[in-house]
This record gives sequence, structure tokens and C-alpha cells, in this order.
Amino acid sequence: MSEGSKRRLKMWIRLLGVTRGAENGLREYLRVKHDTTLPRFDVMAALYRRREGVTMSELSRMLLVSNGNATAVVDRLEGEGLVRRTPSEVDRRTVHVALTAEGTAAFETMAEGHEAEVARLFAGLSEDDLDQLTTILKRMGR
Repeated sequence: MSEGSKRRLKMWIRLLGVTRGAENGLREYLRVKHDTTLPRFDVMAALYRRREGVTMSELSRMLLVSNGNATAVVDRLEGEGLVRRTPSEVDRRTVHVALTAEGTAAFETMAEGHEAEVARLFAGLSEDDLDQLTTILKRMGR
């Protein structure tokens, strides 16, 4: 293994560690402060971005999860009155899902705290660090 490939492997392990640590911190924050889970937050965030609602298939694609996983989360959110399902007028097999007014309000409260928690998790980075890291990650994503 070349020195360059060893350095890349170490960088990958460090990047994965930072990502997992931040994700675990956010999971714990959402559990303790909002009595919710990261998957529920992610579903609500996707629906918040698409206020008009989306089909269950679109929601699954947006979240990169199976239809079954998305359905299980939506079932629970619907049971709590945070989302509503509406059958398509064109195709009976298609169901649209959207946040209710209560779901929108709940998400906005969670999102504000989530943003503050992300800021706290990365508070050790300067503005220059953030700019450099963003540039590097964008370049890697190509």
C-alpha cells in the first residue's frame, strides 16, 4: 500500500468518525429534547421542504430509504396527527403525504434546536475552516 493510499484511508476513517459522532450527538439531542428520532426528523424535514406534499415513492427517494422504512415512520407521524395522507385523484395506488399544521409547528421548533445543536457540535471550527471544508467536500462530491 502506498503512503498516499494509507493517508487517504486514515482520512476516510477520521471523516467517518466525525460523521458518526455528530450523528450520534444529534440522535441523542432529538431523543432527549424532543422525544423523537432522527428518521422522524428527516421525514418531517423532507415534507417541510415540499409543503405541497409528495408521494410515498418520492419521499423514499428523497430520504434514500425503502418504501417500507418511510411507510413505518409516516404511519407513526400520522397517528400523532403530524402528517396526513391523501389518496391521489388520478391513481388510487398513489398516496400523497404532507405535514399538518401541527406537524409544521412541531418541525419548526425541532429544526431551530437542531440547527443550534449542529452549531454547538462544530463550534470549534472557524469561518475559514468551514469555508475550506465545504470547498473540499464539494470537490469530493463531484
